[in-house]
Amino acid sequence: MVNYKVKIINNKYMNLKELTKTIPYKWRVQAFSKNKAKAQCVAYISSRDAMDLLDEVVGAGNWQDKYETVNGLLFCSIGIKVDNEWVWKGDTGVESNMEKEKGHSSDAFKRAGVKWGIGRFLYSKTIKFVNTDGAKTDTHKYPNVVDNQGKKVWDITKHINK
Repeated sequence: MVNYKVKIINNKYMNLKELTKTIPYKWRVQAFSKNKAKAQCVAYISSRDAMDLLDEVVGAGNWQDKYETVNGLLFCSIGIKVDNEWVWKGDTGVESNMEKEKGHSSDAFKRAGVKWGIGRFLYSKTIKFVNTDGAKTDTHKYPNVVDNQGKKVWDITKHINK
């Protein structure tokens, strides 16, 4: 059995198991249907919420992140100081449709966090399907999410959670 409780400073302890707790999450469209007026939505966390959780559980001075390019891929690693040694876990990410580089680094950070347990609860969330104002086409690449009356939805998270 893994010991998740680790001594840090002044005989205080951090419990790395707390990194797996549920934190606030939102919903976003992952894919639009090409055959019908539907979109597939997935739950996600923000990298800032992941950073806040690291600060809360291990302390702001006991974690750090670093980025490097390997074979053209951006990797992020998160290090946590465990018994005065840095333990690193990392992963790569993918570019986003908006702000390509920022989205790539944010995704790599969150994926590295999953290796520590951060946001792992999201993988048990059921994918949600919502209505859109049309199927995805070459000219309508990003249909709008709409409610049951056909009105545009501005807040997908609020719409799904109601």
